[in-house]
Amino acid sequence: MEENVLEIKKLCKDYGKSHILKNVDLSVPKGSIFGLVGRNGAGKTTLMRILTGLSEATSGTYSIAGIESSDRKILSVRRRMGSTIESPAIFRNLSAYDNVKLQYINLGMTSYDSIPALLELVDLQNTGKKKAGKFSLGMRQRLGIAVALCGNPDILILDEPINGLDPQGIIQMREILLRINSERHTTIMISSHILEELSKLATHYAFLEKGEILQTLSSEELLNKVRKASRLRVSSTEQLCPVFDRNEIEYKVGDQETIDIFTEVTASKLVAFANEAGVEVITITENNESLESYFMNLVAKKDGIL
Repeated sequence: MEENVLEIKKLCKDYGKSHILKNVDLSVPKGSIFGLVGRNGAGKTTLMRILTGLSEATSGTYSIAGIESSDRKILSVRRRMGSTIESPAIFRNLSAYDNVKLQYINLGMTSYDSIPALLELVDLQNTGKKKAGKFSLGMRQRLGIAVALCGNPDILILDEPINGLDPQGIIQMREILLRINSERHTTIMISSHILEELSKLATHYAFLEKGEILQTLSSEELLNKVRKASRLRVSSTEQLCPVFDRNEIEYKVGDQETIDIFTEVTASKLVAFANEAGVEVITITENNESLESYFMNLVAKKDGIL
């Protein structure tokens, strides 16, 4: 049975008459990379702020490593948690080394021998005395993670760590987070708008919309749920659609030459349908449903569109 490092029960957060979080229930397994999926305003940052002690819940409870939020011990347990919420907590007039050293001092750590290894973990080992204010966005994001890792926390909570990064920066960040998770056995809760990138990281997901949890599942469960599709490039989708309609084949037209087939059907049968329609099949490739498409379908079902 999985051990859960975070347990959230019936958590609500209101600002006046606005309900930001509504009866949120979540269990975050120890050692997981837990992806929070949701649009702007879904409540992701609010949830992270509550867990890290930056905000109080209106009602409901949560526990960290078995300690309830109402227990005085929660303050000491939070010392085993690192986070970057909204923007990295770094001093722009200090070097990467001095930023980390300052956090060591704040935590009461008297030895700085591990700082070079920590900077190497986030690929900032060669920045020398360069001030953080002159770092690129990706470097500042990685420094924020280094600061969050001071004291070797058991849980890392990251709010949009890849937002605004270029493709190379996203890949670099992904590799660093996977390394932290595997080498340090750190549980990571991460939110991201870049859902396809999140799918390369997360072991578990929670889909959040308008403050409510739509679904929670593991990456394996998600893989089994996403719709499998075959993408056809043909000489004319317009001619092919009536044949698919007659044979009750579920499909989605991309353009005049591409069409995605969601009904499970063999390649030879697809070619036969194409022959019947008098069109040429150019290619048949796998094109499974994306994480973003899966999420938007969940939202549509909640709104009664599907």
